[in-house]
Amino acid sequence: MLAALALALSSAAASPEETAPVCQRELVVLGAGQDAGAPQIGNTDDAGPRLLPTSLAVIDRAYGTRYLFEATPAITEQLAMLDAIEPAAKGLGLDGIFLTHAHIGHYLGLAYLGQEAAGAKGVPVFALPRMTEFLTGNGPWGQLIALGNIALQPMEADTFAVLSDDFGVLPFLVPHRDEYSETAGFLLMTPDKRAIFVPDLDSWEEWEAASGQTLAGLIGGVDYAFIDATFFDDGELPGRDMSAIPHPRVKAVMERLGALPAEERAKVHFIHYNHTNPIRDPASPQSQAVLAGGFNIARRGDRHCLSAE
Repeated sequence: MLAALALALSSAAASPEETAPVCQRELVVLGAGQDAGAPQIGNTDDAGPRLLPTSLAVIDRAYGTRYLFEATPAITEQLAMLDAIEPAAKGLGLDGIFLTHAHIGHYLGLAYLGQEAAGAKGVPVFALPRMTEFLTGNGPWGQLIALGNIALQPMEADTFAVLSDDFGVLPFLVPHRDEYSETAGFLLMTPDKRAIFVPDLDSWEEWEAASGQTLAGLIGGVDYAFIDATFFDDGELPGRDMSAIPHPRVKAVMERLGALPAEERAKVHFIHYNHTNPIRDPASPQSQAVLAGGFNIARRGDRHCLSAE
């Protein structure tokens, strides 16, 4: 009798009605810090929360693929995090890496795909034209191409990269310091949900003037908006002229979007925050103010379902 009861309970637990739906396409935050993370070089006594440079991953379980957005200097640890959630089918399990631009936190991780480390074979790397030219024409990145560690997949702004019948990525230009490459934002699209990823830009006003769109309109067209939060406000870097570092300030963005409905504000996930940004600490008054305003702060380990079963 006890055996029969145990079998019945086991069957009930496995019944379709009680089985949680599988997230077919899942977005994972692998890092939310500025390029150098935290603690930064020269600040090893920094006792604040540790930060890894900003990176997202998309797991497409329907097709058995995994995509990385940014190749950061912490790529080894970040891929280990991804493996813990969805193990690689073989090798590195990278079906594509999308790069926004040529600043250190966004592409240096490519070096770990080379012969000194992973010795990867043909990892697709998606980049806009100037970024493609930069990688091709400069070492050690050109060696990765020559040895077949990576396979460049040139992209054009405002042209979709179709990765499957159910997932695509649209790059678009954003204003930023473009010493070596242009800077991209990415629109991620599935049949169910959309997300934008804009970790680095100089000014939303400048982007609006160039694109003819508004930040509120951009957010209105997606379900998740991962946007630049490098600094919370002016005065964050004592002794430095912060006007020379023109990232949108979190405080100003919240003021700008404060009149939006609650469901629109909740789409915003601030990301790419500097080690000096007080939202780095979830317990800080500034973090609490962001949440009280109806916005969100991206944290390493966050997971969002883009397309359910």
